[in-house]
Amino acid sequence: MEKKQKKLYAIAFGDSLTAGFQSPSIGNPRYIETPYADFLSTKLADKVRFAVKGVNGETTDEMARRFHRDVVQDNPDYVLILGGANDIGWGGDVNETVENLTVMYRNALESDIIPVAITIPSIRGFDSLIPPRQYLNDMIQKIASNFKIPCIDMFSASSESKTLRLEGKYSNDGLHLSTAGYRLLADIIYDGVFSKI
Repeated sequence: MEKKQKKLYAIAFGDSLTAGFQSPSIGNPRYIETPYADFLSTKLADKVRFAVKGVNGETTDEMARRFHRDVVQDNPDYVLILGGANDIGWGGDVNETVENLTVMYRNALESDIIPVAITIPSIRGFDSLIPPRQYLNDMIQKIASNFKIPCIDMFSASSESKTLRLEGKYSNDGLHLSTAGYRLLADIIYDGVFSKI
């Protein structure tokens, strides 16, 4: 008789982009949440259990402060870390954002948890906020490479190639993702991290 394989446990950790926030729209006037981890749960139902620990409006400093309680103490196999959009939106120092993310990646590794770094998506309607997002994402990719951890590039996957703006089909407010955007994020995480488990 075959031994039943133990289900892996992954935590999706971050801000409103992790919570799956969608702004009300004409076509969908009520507030809804469609976390990308729900789409991953459907794809990996028999292999991975997901928990969503996203807090709307949170900065990476606030994420780092709750990381031990919400991630390390929960002892997952993986933690998917997506943060920094609010830091940039509120004029925070991108280098401090990088430091906060680095602390979380390191804390996960020291706790035998595999961190997955995720770049933040672009934006529509605020072109001046695209360069700091690019800078942050470049740093995320470099740190992930140094730590030899998986890195998912949501910025490239969801941006217009010429303008670098967030593609309209992936957002209904220019900042948060639409259902299609959250589904895309799930798909690229699946392809980059979980497809071979």
